[in-house]
Amino acid sequence: MLTTPESKQEPTWLAIARLLRWHKPEGRLILMIPALWAVFLAAAGKPPLPLVGVIVLGTLATSAAGCVVNDLWDRDIDPEVERTRDRPLASRALSVKVGIAVALVALGCAAVLAFYLNPLSFWLSVAAVPVILLYPGAKRVFPVPQLVLSIAWGFAVLISWSAVTQNLSLPTWLLWGATVLWTLGFDTVYAMSDRDDDKRIGVNSSALFFGDYAPVAIGIFFSGTVFFLAWLGIAIHLHLAFWIGIAIATIGWIWQFVRLTQKDLPNSAYGEIFRQNVWIGFIVLAGMIIGSFSI
Repeated sequence: MLTTPESKQEPTWLAIARLLRWHKPEGRLILMIPALWAVFLAAAGKPPLPLVGVIVLGTLATSAAGCVVNDLWDRDIDPEVERTRDRPLASRALSVKVGIAVALVALGCAAVLAFYLNPLSFWLSVAAVPVILLYPGAKRVFPVPQLVLSIAWGFAVLISWSAVTQNLSLPTWLLWGATVLWTLGFDTVYAMSDRDDDKRIGVNSSALFFGDYAPVAIGIFFSGTVFFLAWLGIAIHLHLAFWIGIAIATIGWIWQFVRLTQKDLPNSAYGEIFRQNVWIGFIVLAGMIIGSFSI
């Protein structure tokens, strides 16, 4: 694809900002949320503020690296997808060399932050890197690549929880299960907007795998999220605020499921539902923090 006049006029720094998706903060926040769930729950609502800062910066750096790696993998197919054809590497506003350099800087920042963590959390951070690097390739060989992304998201829980407790316990895995299922749900919604393009190009997605049953699958994933969160709340004796947060989230997910079952839903609706999950995640986080204290 030839470079557009718009891309020629765009400053390099702005193209890099778009490469990192800084103009779309919801994608950065939705990775940060499970990490914050974990660090606050593991610390009974009172994590050390420096650790919270490291977790926040670490998720931003990791998310940035993941975006760039994804675009490097997809630079030749993104021009064929309406939603992604204007991405800097797809439009050739940035070169592959610049993309690789930005990815290395982002990974380097994440690595520096990981040294602040204890050995278990550090090695979990190392273990997450191959999943992040290989996820974009999964859509070419694996029928449900969103599962690979969900496992990558799950590392945010394992790293953050162990950063507080220096171990992984049953509550950790309950939160991990909730995070994996929630991610499968909202990322399948996200993939639904690209179904026609993905099918034409020949790449896989959970939206294509489940086909007409995608809304049902999403409903099951969100139901499983509620199940694991409720189990977690019982296991660690969270209080009323947590259950209020879960109730609000459940209503939100039911509303999303009903909307997804509607015929002739415009493509823009899938992005809206994805963004709504950011707010739902923060509502659950607020319930977790307040519910960690006895009132």
